[in-house]
Amino acid sequence: MNAIISASELASDLTGENPPVLLDIRWQLSMAKAAGAPAFDGRAEYRAGHIPGAVFVDLDADLAGKAGSAGRHPLPDVEHFGAVMRAAGVSADRDVVVYDGGQGWAAARAWWLLRWTGHPSVRVLDGGLAAWTGTLEPGDEHPAEGTFAPVTNTTDLLDADAAAALARSGLLLDARAAERYRGDVEPIDRVGGHIPGAVSAPTTENVTADGTFRPAADLAERFNSLGASGTSEVGVYCGSGVSGAHEVLALAVAGIPASLYVGSWSEWSSDESRPVAKGPDPQ
Repeated sequence: MNAIISASELASDLTGENPPVLLDIRWQLSMAKAAGAPAFDGRAEYRAGHIPGAVFVDLDADLAGKAGSAGRHPLPDVEHFGAVMRAAGVSADRDVVVYDGGQGWAAARAWWLLRWTGHPSVRVLDGGLAAWTGTLEPGDEHPAEGTFAPVTNTTDLLDADAAAALARSGLLLDARAAERYRGDVEPIDRVGGHIPGAVSAPTTENVTADGTFRPAADLAERFNSLGASGTSEVGVYCGSGVSGAHEVLALAVAGIPASLYVGSWSEWSSDESRPVAKGPDPQ
C-alpha cells in the first residue's frame, strides 16, 4: 500500500463501491498569540468547505495528549484516539485517506498514529486540500460508527533514551529548519540546538513548490546522502512530533522505514540534564 494518494486517484476511489474514510486534519503551528492575530480555527475552515464525506479531527485535542514534560504534542490517550477514530467511521477493513490544508504535517501525524495503532491501509492526500479540484461540502458529516480498535507497538516509536542511542548507533534525522538545528534561533523551546549526533534534514526539502512530495527516487537519493544506507536503523524527531511525522512519511515514500521520537525537541530540551549540540556539525 502506498503511503500517499494523488487528488485524481482519490476522486476516482470516492466513486467506487467501497470509498475510503476521509479525515480532515486542518491545523497550523501558529505564532498568532504572540503576534496578536486570531488563532487558526481548523474546525471553522472545515465547516466552511471540505471534501465530501470527510470528518474533521482536531490535532491538539485528538491526536496529542496534554502538553507538559513529555513535549508539546505527546501521544494521545489510546482509548480516546480509538473512540475518535470510530466516531469518524474508521474500521480496520476500510481504507483511510487523511488530508490537511496543504502543508501535510498534520495529515502525516494522523497517518503515523493510525499506522502505529495497527491500521493496515491509510494514505495521505499528496498536496492536501490545495491539490483537490473537486467540489467542497459545507457543515459537518455524521458517518456510521466504525469498529477500529487501536493496538500500539514499540517498533515505530522512540523515547528520549532510544533517540540518543540511535544518534550514535544508526541515523537520527532532525526535521526542523536548519537554523533551529544549529541553535541560531529558537522561537518556541527553552534552548536551541540539536540532539548530539543527529543529522539536519529539514522536512521542507522533501516537497516541491506546490507542497506535493518529490518523486520517490529523488527522496531516496536525498536520504541516502544523509546516511540512510538501508542497513542502519533510521529515526526522526522535530519540534513536537508533527513535522517529524511528515519526514517519516517522506521516508516511507522513498521505501525507507523509520521510527518517530514523538516527544522530540520540546521534550528533550525541557530537561536541563540532557546534552545539547549547537552548530552545523552533528556532534
